[in-house]
Amino acid sequence: MNGPSRRVALTGILFALALALSFLEGMVPIPVPVPGVKLGLSNIVVMYCVYAMGAGQAYLLGVLKALFVLMTRGMSGALLSLSGGLLSITVMVVLRRFVFRQDHYTAISIGGAVAHNIGQLICAALLLGESVLFWYYLPVLAAVGVLVGALTAVLLRNLFTVLAPFRTEPSANQ
Repeated sequence: MNGPSRRVALTGILFALALALSFLEGMVPIPVPVPGVKLGLSNIVVMYCVYAMGAGQAYLLGVLKALFVLMTRGMSGALLSLSGGLLSITVMVVLRRFVFRQDHYTAISIGGAVAHNIGQLICAALLLGESVLFWYYLPVLAAVGVLVGALTAVLLRNLFTVLAPFRTEPSANQ
C-alpha cells in the first residue's frame, strides 16, 4: 500500500490506538488528590504522529479524538480535549521545527504535555467563567505535565524502534 491509502490506513490505526489507550487510561486510577490528572497515554500516539506523519495528520488525529470525546462525554469534554490537544500539537510542532533541530523527544514531549494542560485550563476557565481556576491549578498541572511529558518521551523513544517500518515521512523537518 502506497501514498494516500497508506496515510489513511495508518491514521485510522493510530486513531484506534489512541482511543484504546485513552480507554485503558480511564480504567487505571491515579492516586493523586488533584482532579483532572491523567497519564495522557493517547498523547504518545499524537506525538508519534507529529514525528512519523507530520503536523497535518497530527492535527487531524487531535480533531478526531475530540469528536470521539464529543460523542462519548459531551460538549464540555470535547472542548477541553480540542483546546488541550490543538495547543499541545502546535507547541510540539513549533518546538520540533524551530527550536530543536534534532529529535529532543523529552523537551518536545514536556512542552506538549504542559501546553495540553494549559489549553484545557484556559478552556475550563472560560467555560466556568472562573479565571481563579486557571491560576490555582496551573502550577500543579504544569508540574504534572513535566513528569508525564518525560514519561511519554521515554515510551515514545522505545516505540520508535518497534514502529519504524510504519513511518510515512522520515524527514526531521516536516
